[in-house]
Amino acid sequence: MFDSLTEKLEGAFKKLRSRGRLTPENIQSGLREVRMALLEADVHYKVTKDFIKSVQERAVGSEVLKSLTPGQQVIKIVHEELIALMGGQSQELNLQGPRPHVLMLVGLQGSGKTTTAGKLALHLTRKGRSCYMVSTDVYRPAAIQQLEKVGQQIQVETFSGESTGHPVDMARTAVRAATQKNLDVVIVDTAGRLHIDQELMQELKDIKDRLNPCEILLVADAMTGQDAVNVAREFDEALDLGGVILTKLDGDARGGAALSIKSVTGKPIKLVGVGEKLDALEMFHPDRMASRILGMGDVLTLVEKAQATIDEEQAQELERKIRKDAFTLEDFLNQLKQIKKMGSMEQLLSMVPGFGKLKQKGLQPDEKELTRIEAIINSMTKAERNNHQIINAGRRRRIASGSGTTIQDVNSLVKNFTQMKKMLRQFGKGGKKKLLRGGLPF
Repeated sequence: MFDSLTEKLEGAFKKLRSRGRLTPENIQSGLREVRMALLEADVHYKVTKDFIKSVQERAVGSEVLKSLTPGQQVIKIVHEELIALMGGQSQELNLQGPRPHVLMLVGLQGSGKTTTAGKLALHLTRKGRSCYMVSTDVYRPAAIQQLEKVGQQIQVETFSGESTGHPVDMARTAVRAATQKNLDVVIVDTAGRLHIDQELMQELKDIKDRLNPCEILLVADAMTGQDAVNVAREFDEALDLGGVILTKLDGDARGGAALSIKSVTGKPIKLVGVGEKLDALEMFHPDRMASRILGMGDVLTLVEKAQATIDEEQAQELERKIRKDAFTLEDFLNQLKQIKKMGSMEQLLSMVPGFGKLKQKGLQPDEKELTRIEAIINSMTKAERNNHQIINAGRRRRIASGSGTTIQDVNSLVKNFTQMKKMLRQFGKGGKKKLLRGGLPF
């Protein structure tokens, strides 16, 4: 996410930090590189111009020039201005007024509206809301069936209307059904087009007038950059959007849409899609995103992912096993599976401060290594998982053959696990400082 922009900004800031003292000329030269980085990231030219002007006005003040660490002060200002650029603070969905609350999703074809409807329903369900989904797309083949399939995957009821019906009537019937079922939220997945046209906008206006939704959310593809910003502006002028959901943010190396939409349209990004799975939808936090763009990581989101994924009872049981020196390969496998639920290793490590610098040095997380470890442990018997010391040469040959790996791979896993057991034994005895100094072998 935003790799290209982060790398260029880190290069510009490295030069600023290397100077003991800064002059207005140094700052101007550094900000020129920042400007180029933003423009190359497909950030709107006027947004870039205003951003650089705002940073420069603050950066040439006495607060920076007389500081003992002027380079760090400039980075601090850029960080604060990036947060302001993206809206200042996260914005919750507007779920006010009588139930059911209607959320209307709009956007062009291919932006990911139907999948996002499912992601949004799952997101709200996990927050204790009861949801109902309806597709009013009577034009795209199997659009209604696609939403029904998504609904089945997340166990959210979906309105089954005739694809020959009128979109407005279908939406109204769905809202009535949700009212009878006493449900909280109705998510309306509207039709899209390859481009904005009068017919599409009129249909969306009719649905809006009849349903009076509490939120109209534009679903926009982050990877389309300025096109997403222009689409947001046109939809907002026609429908008065409540906010934006940016999809495919995990694949956006530039970041132009995320950095421009709020400034250009005045409407906040409320949620972001960060993966293909239906649980890969997150609240958009400008402060956290600014930190990630500047290579500072995003520890808060990492903690939230862990809290949402890791079962508290299992965590307590794991702690008990570590203290009793009873941690096994079976336990280790369960931990791997929980980590994989949180996302890819690269996604998780990108939230750790300083990971960007390691990445530039060629240190990349190897997803295949985790798959290899999982395959090796899965090829073991229950007795071997619970007691790795019984794994002799013959057993190692059998495990390697069964997992499609080599004997060296099995040897490496057993060796590393033995080292980790020693460290965990120290941790169980209260040797936390020693453990932190040594680090884990995995």
